[in-house]
Amino acid sequence: MPVHRRLWDGPARAEAERLETAWPGWVVLYGTGSRRFHALAAWPAPEPLILCDPTPEGLEARMREAEAVHASADLFPTVLDRQRRIVSAPPAPREPAPL
Repeated sequence: MPVHRRLWDGPARAEAERLETAWPGWVVLYGTGSRRFHALAAWPAPEPLILCDPTPEGLEARMREAEAVHASADLFPTVLDRQRRIVSAPPAPREPAPL
């Protein structure tokens, strides 16, 4: 008897893939159990940065806010324009503070 594979929440998973493509620097997943969208920052950060929201629009708003906060704190390695393209290089590494 053949077993048919079932794709759970196909449209939501496709939306997560679209978000990941549109937002470089983020890994975006959809949890079929939680039914929430999750974004993990893929750039170096002082602490892991994980966001989640029940809607893709809400997740995008949280990602935009996180990028703005990290950019203003000089923690975000690039500046992204509205088309989500990289327009400037990361800042040069800083010299360690003397002890």
